[in-house]
This record gives sequence, structure tokens and C-alpha cells, in this order.
Amino acid sequence: MANTNKSSANLNWAVKMADSIMERTPRLYEDKGYKGKWSYDYGVILKGFELLWKQTGEAKYYHYIQENMDYFIGEDGSVKGYRLEEYNIDHLNNGKLLFVLHRETGQEKYKKAAALLRKQITAHPRTSEGAFWHKKIYPYQIWLDGLYMGSPFYLEHLLAFEEGKGLEDVTRQFILCARHTKDEHTGLLYHAWDEQRVQPWCDPETGLSPNFWGRSLGWYVMALADVLEMLPAEHTDYGTLVSILQDTLSTLRKYQDQDSGVWYQVVNEGGRKGNYLEASASSMITYAIAKGIRLGLLDNSWLETLDRAYQGLIAEFVLVTNSGWANLNKNCQVAGLGGDDRRDGSYAYYISEPIITNDQKGLGAFLLACGEYEFLQRPAAGKE
Repeated sequence: MANTNKSSANLNWAVKMADSIMERTPRLYEDKGYKGKWSYDYGVILKGFELLWKQTGEAKYYHYIQENMDYFIGEDGSVKGYRLEEYNIDHLNNGKLLFVLHRETGQEKYKKAAALLRKQITAHPRTSEGAFWHKKIYPYQIWLDGLYMGSPFYLEHLLAFEEGKGLEDVTRQFILCARHTKDEHTGLLYHAWDEQRVQPWCDPETGLSPNFWGRSLGWYVMALADVLEMLPAEHTDYGTLVSILQDTLSTLRKYQDQDSGVWYQVVNEGGRKGNYLEASASSMITYAIAKGIRLGLLDNSWLETLDRAYQGLIAEFVLVTNSGWANLNKNCQVAGLGGDDRRDGSYAYYISEPIITNDQKGLGAFLLACGEYEFLQRPAAGKE
């Protein structure tokens, strides 16, 4: 499936991609289209660098994190471009890097910045059952995306700085999300749910958006894997979250493309005109499977699925230039619901968004997927 110059067997794709990113984009916030704004995309890519740094011990990966975060973090703990009063769950995602920076440097600015983001959670608007709205401008809406953006940060702050109190508020987010977005016929989760059932994109009876978007499912399973790595196994809801992860991934396995080993933009519409194999969703799902295996949440029957997914990522999406840079193709640039009449959650909408190369969300998920998979393949003696 893979050609000879990019064989998946060499197991160095995390390093190759990370080094390519550093050379192409020394400053993530200067990447085209970002204009220095506080964007959740950075957090995805920098979590990939954090994993790679932990696995390789290469200081350059840690420094890349610090240099990119320090552009935003003031000595007083302020965050450039962040406005708490927006109550945007996306804006919590970059905060995940503040914990490692504080542990490594001891600098209080990182802890203060994390406390500022944590303050948003205290007052963030919620549904009647206690689930966070996706944004203040998207009232009473649960989006799968938001579970990745907010929950792992929230949990790590509780564990690191709040004596592990209130963990049930984190687990509640996943349980409510699954309860309201899961389709009983397919087992897949719809992109979003509107408690008020008034949004133009939702079913007026169920409140559900009409399609299963690959990346939204990817966000959700990545969030579950990350939270389960930190959540104490004795917590009351630990087993429930494990079951949700296992069930969601088992369903996604049914929609893994037989030929390529990866997943489609609209997950359950593989043969439909206009649909395409999409890099970010495929990377996210691959990451969740690999991490689930490493954590012992998935058994060895998943290894074949994982092998095919990883090989598919390389064969389907990676292109190496003559100069040796690795590129990630076929990324959906962005997709959402509301705020624009065009963003109606229809099949036509999801396949209409631009498909680009080297989107930061896709690159970050690819780094995470390769990092987890390639680490699993190394001899046991090389694991710590």
C-alpha cells in the first residue's frame, strides 16, 4: 500500500513530521490565517510535541512548546488574545501545555495563566443538566468537539492544583454528551445536540444535528483516551467512561474503510459522491485506539485494526517533498454548525468545506497517532 520512499515500517513518522513542522513553521501563531490569535489549533499540535518530547527526550521538542506558548503568556499570567467573557470552550485547549511548562520551569506565570482559564469553567454557561455550552454564542448546545477542548484541561487542573476534588463534573460531561448525541441505530455520535431544539441545523424533535462528522467523533474519542489516562481508576465513573470509549471505537471500527484502513469525512457515507478519506479524523481515531491499547483499555484484538489504520495514514495522506519535508494532505480545514446559514450540518455542507494540506489540527493529531503507535512497536526494553 505504501510506496518505498515512505514505508510505514520505519516507524519514524512522528519525528519526521515534527522536524518538518519546526522547519516550516518556527512560530505557529504566524502560520497563515492565524494572525497571532489565541487559537485551539496550537494546543493540538503542541500536545503532539509534548508526547514526542517525553518519548525521545529531545529537548528541541520541549523548547518548541515553550517558545510558542511564551508568545501568549505574560509574566503576570495574562494570556494574549484570550477573553474570558466570550465563554468559548475552544479557548481552554491550549491551557493543557501550561501544566508541563509549570512542572519543568517552576515559573508561576504558567500556573497563573492556567488559573485564569480555570476561572472560565467556574462561570461557563451550562445546559439544565450541567453540560457546558460549546460557546456563549452557541447557547444550550453540546458539540463533540468541546469535550476535547475543555475536559482534559479541567481534569488536569483539578488533579494538579485542586487536590483532585470535583472530578465528577468532568466525567459528567462525557456521560451527558453520549446520552444525548448517540444514535441507537448505528452507535455513532452526532456532531451536536441543542437542548432547546431551536437551532436551524437540528431536528426539532430530537435536537440532534443530521450527520456524523469524522473529526467531531475524533475529538470525542481523543478526549476520552486523555481523560482516562489521568482519571483515578477507582473513580465511580471510570468504568462508565471506559465503556463509552470501547463502544464508540467499536462502532467506528465498523466504518473503517476496507481498502485504505482510514475513515471518511462523513463517517457512515463512504460510497457517497463527494465524500473523501480525511486525515485529521483518521489520525484522531488511530491515536485513541493506540492509546487505548497502551492503557489496557482495549485488548489485543485491536492490534490488526490499529496496524491497518497507521499504515493507511502514511499511505493515504503523507507526501514527502524532494527536500525531505513531510506533508499531511486531505485535511478538512474547519467545520461547524450555525453562525452562517451554510453551516447547516447537511452532508453537502461537510463535503463543501476546503480540503487543505498541513492543517495544524491534522498535524497535531497525526503526531499523536504516530507517537502512540510507534512507541507501542518498540522493543519492551526501550519502554520506560
